[in-house]
Amino acid sequence: MAKDWKDKLGVVFSTNPEFQYEHNEENEQDTVQPSKQKLYISLDKKKRKGKAVTLIEGFIGTDDDLKLLAKQLKTKCGVGGSAKDGEIIIQGDMRSKVIELLSAQGYKTVKKGG
Repeated sequence: MAKDWKDKLGVVFSTNPEFQYEHNEENEQDTVQPSKQKLYISLDKKKRKGKAVTLIEGFIGTDDDLKLLAKQLKTKCGVGGSAKDGEIIIQGDMRSKVIELLSAQGYKTVKKGG
């Protein structure tokens, strides 16, 4: 570990010779098969200055897989968006197209009101 000092940032000093640094390593959840996932699609305007976005919630898996799915959806819809905290945000009201694309990939989708 060449950069072991970075793991110790935030610790002032310990006089205990048996002190062990605790590393906060979060284990990411493995990505569940599309057929076993239920994604919720809704239209959201809150905190977006009145602009509508398509919100996709309920994804279970790694951040990399979430970002990959978001990239595919953004490309197919021809719009921008983002992916974080288990949510995908697609600019504009793209609910019907998103449902069509996700269903083609095997995801179970639920359209919520709003």
